[in-house]
Amino acid sequence: MFRILVADDEGIMLESIRNIIQSNFGSDCEIVCVKTGRAVIEQAGSFRPDIAFVDIQMPGLSGIQAIKEVRKFNPSIVFIIITAFDKFSYAQEAVNLGVMEFIMKPVNKKKILDTCIKAMHQVEEARQKLSDDLKIREKLEIVIPMIESGFIYNILQDDSDPARSGYIEMLDIQKPYGFMIVLEFGDSMEGGTMTNAIGVGVRVNKYYSMVREIVKDYFDCVIGPAMGNRLVLFLSFEQEKVRYEERVEIITRTRNMIHKLENSMDVKCRGGIGSVKPLSGIRGSYKEAIKSLREGDSHVVHITDIPAVSDYDGEYPLDLENRYLERGIKADRDGALSCANEFFDWMLMHDGDVRANIEVKILELVMRLERRAFEAGNMRYGFRYRENYLRELRDAADAEGLRRWFLNKTREICENISTSREKEYENVASRVRGYIDENYAKDISLDDVSRMVDISPYYFSKLFKQEVGENFIEYVTRTRIKHARRFLEDSRYSIKEICVMSGYSDPNYFSRIFKKYEGMTPSEYRER
Repeated sequence: MFRILVADDEGIMLESIRNIIQSNFGSDCEIVCVKTGRAVIEQAGSFRPDIAFVDIQMPGLSGIQAIKEVRKFNPSIVFIIITAFDKFSYAQEAVNLGVMEFIMKPVNKKKILDTCIKAMHQVEEARQKLSDDLKIREKLEIVIPMIESGFIYNILQDDSDPARSGYIEMLDIQKPYGFMIVLEFGDSMEGGTMTNAIGVGVRVNKYYSMVREIVKDYFDCVIGPAMGNRLVLFLSFEQEKVRYEERVEIITRTRNMIHKLENSMDVKCRGGIGSVKPLSGIRGSYKEAIKSLREGDSHVVHITDIPAVSDYDGEYPLDLENRYLERGIKADRDGALSCANEFFDWMLMHDGDVRANIEVKILELVMRLERRAFEAGNMRYGFRYRENYLRELRDAADAEGLRRWFLNKTREICENISTSREKEYENVASRVRGYIDENYAKDISLDDVSRMVDISPYYFSKLFKQEVGENFIEYVTRTRIKHARRFLEDSRYSIKEICVMSGYSDPNYFSRIFKKYEGMTPSEYRER
């Protein structure tokens, strides 16, 4: 159905255009006729036409003036101007207003129909584009929360680095810093704890879409999934520090958001806000937000408002310390050594005259890295093998001796982590190759084998190719072809039997695969 408006102060012209359109398009069109520019504007609001034939010269407002007004609130109407005045200025102004066609009077039936069909096509294209856009938006409404949830889960993992994850690009996060807000829900708060956490968590999950809309009204942020009775938010930030006025504004906006959430779901809610961190250390802001939740009975607490908040003296390089540990646990030897060198230089500059402080700090960092490596399953962790650490530090002749000890231990831990991973990978690849060699005649799938070694299919596929030099399917195929060659040398078996014995159910497919790898069919191979 197309809604068509015809505007002309000549009744004969109105009826003529109406009859031409109705006689050719019938019930596909709904037509309204008017005689003034003012009526064009009124009908554009109430009738909302798809197409409008407008005469330039009409009583009161001209057609051009009417189109200008309509364009302010309804830019989608396809306008066709009808005029008896062949003036360039009219044509130029019509083009500026996005008019589709400029028809000179007297008009004929063919011209009206051709123009009408052209306008209908334009309307249909606009409708289709709108429909496609809506479908894309609907899909995004499903996909974006999933991506945002993945990003939040990534932040909460101990050994993750959100700054290097693909989520940054997918969510178009361009600012280098950020902070976390954690919202906690319950029926009431008793003794600093939210009551009925499970029941309220179910309610939050039920109204999750509404909660997202409310939160997005107050903050441009990434929203995690409902995790029990908590919701985790990430907000990107431009500067390394939050000014006092900005902090107050964030707290105020969070309070207003919480009141809206409470009224919308009939629950109690409170919020904890962490400090601004680089993206690589954003998990620290999450921990601070959790700590803020435990402070008093306030609706909203910012970590910097807590009197007993832990802080470092002076300009302690906490980010550098975190980078050292993160790169070390990932067996990034060069990156960890670079951080260790930089950290040691900082200690010499700030406390170089107190050797004991440097000894304690490098010992702490080395032992923390060892502990993390142990928790990740990458190295042994015990009691006796550290017995020489203190003696080795005391025996170091000078600061450079301490530096060498620090760097050597860092290098040793990274190499142990790397070696441990390589051995584990080799063990997995060896088990899988043995399994394939024994079961090549069976239906072997990547999912089945990855489940056997308890590794996700995607990661297992990458690991297998890295260790074996070819992907899983190629290895299975080569193994089957190798055994097929051996069977073909034995005349007791038919090619059809060999097909099944080699793990294939379709002889034609078996023949194609064999020829691809051997350059000849199974029959030709047997003959040779």
